[in-house]
Amino acid sequence: MKLLVRVIEARNIPAMDPNGFSDPYVRLQLGKQKFKTKVVKKCLNPSWFEEFTFKVEDLKEELVVSVLDEDKYFNDDFVGQIKVPISQVFDAGDCSLGTAWYPLQPKTKKAKNKDCGEILLTICFTQNNLVLDLNSGGDLVPPLRKSADITVDSPSRSSNGPLRFPSPLRLEEVASSKEEKWNTKSIAGRIAQVFNKNSDNKNSDTVSTTSSKDLDLPELLENIIHDVYEDKPEVQSSSENFEALIKSMEMREQGSEIPGNLSAGVLVDQLYAIAPPELNSLLFSPDSSFHKSLADLQGSTELQLGPWKLENSGESLKRTISYTKAASKLIRALKTTEEQTYIRADGKVFAVLASVSTPEAPYGSIFRTEVLYCITPGPELPSEEQSSHLVISWRMNFLQSTMMKGMIEGGARQGLKDSFEQYASYLAQNVKPLDIKDISSDKEQILASLQVEPQSDWKLAVQYFANFTVISTIFMGLYVLVHIWLAMPSTIQGLEFGGLDLPDSLGEVIVCGVLVLQGERVLHLISRFMQARVQKGSDHGIKAQGDGWLLTVALIEGSNLAAVDSTGFSDPYVVFTCNGKTRTSSIKFQKSDPHWNEIFEFDAMDDPPSVLDLEVYDFDGPFDEATSLGHAEINFVKTNISDLADVWIPLQGKLAQACQSKLHLRIFLNNTRGSNVVKEYITKMEKEVGKKIRLRSPQTNSAFQKLFKLPPEEFLINDFTCHLKRKMPLQGRLFLSARIIGFHADLFGHKTTFFFLWEDIEDIQVVPPTLSSIGSPIVVMTLRPGRGSDASHGAKTRDGEGRLKFHFQSFVSFNVAHRTIMALWKARALSPEQKVQIVEESEAKSIHIGEEESVAKTHEVVEDDSDGKSLQTEESGSILGLDDVSMSLAYSSVLSVPTSFVMELFGGGELDRRIMERAGCLNYSHSPWEPENDDVYQRQTYYKFDKRVSRYRGEVTSTQQKSRLSERNGWLVEEVMTLHGVPLGDFFNLHLRYQIEDLPSRSVGCNVQVSLGIAWLKSTKYQKRITKNIRSYLQERLMVMFSMLEKEFVSAK
Repeated sequence: MKLLVRVIEARNIPAMDPNGFSDPYVRLQLGKQKFKTKVVKKCLNPSWFEEFTFKVEDLKEELVVSVLDEDKYFNDDFVGQIKVPISQVFDAGDCSLGTAWYPLQPKTKKAKNKDCGEILLTICFTQNNLVLDLNSGGDLVPPLRKSADITVDSPSRSSNGPLRFPSPLRLEEVASSKEEKWNTKSIAGRIAQVFNKNSDNKNSDTVSTTSSKDLDLPELLENIIHDVYEDKPEVQSSSENFEALIKSMEMREQGSEIPGNLSAGVLVDQLYAIAPPELNSLLFSPDSSFHKSLADLQGSTELQLGPWKLENSGESLKRTISYTKAASKLIRALKTTEEQTYIRADGKVFAVLASVSTPEAPYGSIFRTEVLYCITPGPELPSEEQSSHLVISWRMNFLQSTMMKGMIEGGARQGLKDSFEQYASYLAQNVKPLDIKDISSDKEQILASLQVEPQSDWKLAVQYFANFTVISTIFMGLYVLVHIWLAMPSTIQGLEFGGLDLPDSLGEVIVCGVLVLQGERVLHLISRFMQARVQKGSDHGIKAQGDGWLLTVALIEGSNLAAVDSTGFSDPYVVFTCNGKTRTSSIKFQKSDPHWNEIFEFDAMDDPPSVLDLEVYDFDGPFDEATSLGHAEINFVKTNISDLADVWIPLQGKLAQACQSKLHLRIFLNNTRGSNVVKEYITKMEKEVGKKIRLRSPQTNSAFQKLFKLPPEEFLINDFTCHLKRKMPLQGRLFLSARIIGFHADLFGHKTTFFFLWEDIEDIQVVPPTLSSIGSPIVVMTLRPGRGSDASHGAKTRDGEGRLKFHFQSFVSFNVAHRTIMALWKARALSPEQKVQIVEESEAKSIHIGEEESVAKTHEVVEDDSDGKSLQTEESGSILGLDDVSMSLAYSSVLSVPTSFVMELFGGGELDRRIMERAGCLNYSHSPWEPENDDVYQRQTYYKFDKRVSRYRGEVTSTQQKSRLSERNGWLVEEVMTLHGVPLGDFFNLHLRYQIEDLPSRSVGCNVQVSLGIAWLKSTKYQKRITKNIRSYLQERLMVMFSMLEKEFVSAK
């Protein structure tokens, strides 16, 4: 049910402008539906003659008609309004209030000026678009179209008497002056023209009732309908014209690169169950009703769609759209012009760049808003129908600089977000959107269509054993059996005895040797065949376990595989490796173009995989080394997963490249955890890093993906400002994600961008700060041989084995950056079993800072705004700064060991390393003692905690200083320890003081006292708990160390 409202005219509008006039227009609202009329400049008795249709869903709503005065620089002035309940119209006779004058009411009762004028409206319900209003006087009212740009003189007015419209003659004059504005192709327009012609022929001011009756209406309507349908080919021709223009675009060279997303962010990113050409026609064809319906939904008025035209000698296809955008809470209604240009249309990919200008907006003349609509093919549906991927992105193009740039961009971002939410919602009502579940179901149906080729064991055996070796051996065996049957037993002679018959001549020796060799070869073939039958299809059909990232690989067939057997064929099988897990295919005997049709699933992974390695082998028995027929690497970071749904992979290697071997695969990577996978991964990294990691916005992730050309599932975890050390330091930013580590710098327009995988890193080392590194430690990343070739331009050195080394230094927050890098690297480099041990919650004794769950839920992490307290550069009274830390005795003991032997614990020799490793310190390493000041020596140590000590397997870097005790025979060793890879490890440093001195009362013995202090870098409510836990662990560790030292001393005697 629809409500028709005609806004005809108004009278006695108060003057709102200083010039004594007003610029009135009418705004109509019913629920969320909004319309407005054109603005009549400098008029107090304006006429509009515009018609609007509202969709009525609730009779309890009210129609609000407001008259406003347009103000160019400030908010529009309110003139007056009326409110009409919809139920009042519904209850009226014929569901119509007719045409009547309505007094305008002020906004509030306290308003000074209560005389706001009157407005003439027609309000009624209608069920069709054909409206012919015959008033009581018999005057015919021409149909009034929405947003019609016509202006007529005010009709005669009577406050009390019935309404009288101006004569049809005057209406004819107005219509003739604005003839192009009439919609003559509509039935209503044709009826109006007929009545106007009739009135002109009679040459009278009014059309009498009898004259209207003289019309042969059936014949008239028949002619009108006939004329309307005759115009249909014109409409059809516009559609054909659009398709012809698109085809002309497809014929010209457009390059292979798909336009990237614009820099400000992505507004819409969705898959739809429709072919790309059809979606393109829906959104941009001149015959599509999508734009008109969307404009009605968003409250935009005066929509005018210009025709598509080829410009620049057929190089570009453009059109212009104009409309008045509905007012928002912050800004009034604006006239908007949108210029749409096809920048790509090749039949599969369609890209339209829209440049939107709003000159009436504040600062509207200095910027343009650009919106890119990009339609690309999506994955094929199981019904063999096509799908489309629609991505809409935007950016601001400032024509000149302004201080209001940030405010303008913020307002535009919010407005576009709201607008395109409605856009996507309305598009989903017309075209079915697809989600991950739909794609998953498509994958299941595609894989279900694969059938493993049935192979009979007898058929395989015949095919395998039908060769010269087996046939000749069988013939020789039969020959020997017949000979034995025909020959007489020979007499015993020479060294023979009963049961032992030796060859009697050299020829018999040769024949026996040949028979043995042939028999050995046949037995080898039989063993090889039986082993291959056991291995056949060992991993095919095994279902994946768990939730997360599920990788499914369908091995279809191979082509031109190298032949390594003497038969001219091979026995190929394929081994897939991903994240340390392998899947093996069945063996295909004597094939160069094998068909597998086998499906392999990898168990769910917490983070998306980076690389899938595959290698094709030739089976040569269970104990022989298999011959490689070729290998390949599928990089998920550099490849869009949708492109792997059906792909031929060329194999690498000498044999494969010589034969041009390749495999036909179908690869699917799905995330079963949905949108929470990013939050879960970041939460896990927070526990390992010990610091809050902020979840990045979709716009930031989109910019990150575009910068390094990454797939859409990649997400940014953290980024740090640093310097890349090559010949000269280059300042830039280091970006860390779940699968890559990337660097980007833009110095004076020269951009340096590269990335490599975490799996490519063989080792990460920290070099102490030097003068060239501006007092900052250097992180040195060494890649595996032959890896990271795409990033070689960022490497500082390359060793003889092809390892690239990258040097990063001058981090603003080194501790946080180093811990994050190490945590992400370990998460990718360790085996799945080790990953489980890192995150599992157990009650094993370790250096822990409270339960992980309580820390994650209740602890408010204080942001690290300064981690520049480098241990190697601090200088104070005791060199290491221990004077400022409150020290307390943690361990004291009298040892039956001389002081010199105890100091070997800090000597850097074999005893030092052996005792530290037995105490649970793995990969123990140290620098040599170097003189720091007079009689003061310093060194650096590094080690990892064993899993028995800490389930986090944290790392420790420490600085030790030793000096002799004054006036006593002994040593003072001071140590500052920094913990990495444990929760809240960056909240504190550990300070230890070892005081070792001889006992005068003993010939062999010394007194050892160890004091502990904790320097808190940031406050936390867990300080007491942490202190208690550390003290307990340290006491046990010291007892173990000094007990082992005494045992070593006794055994060394």
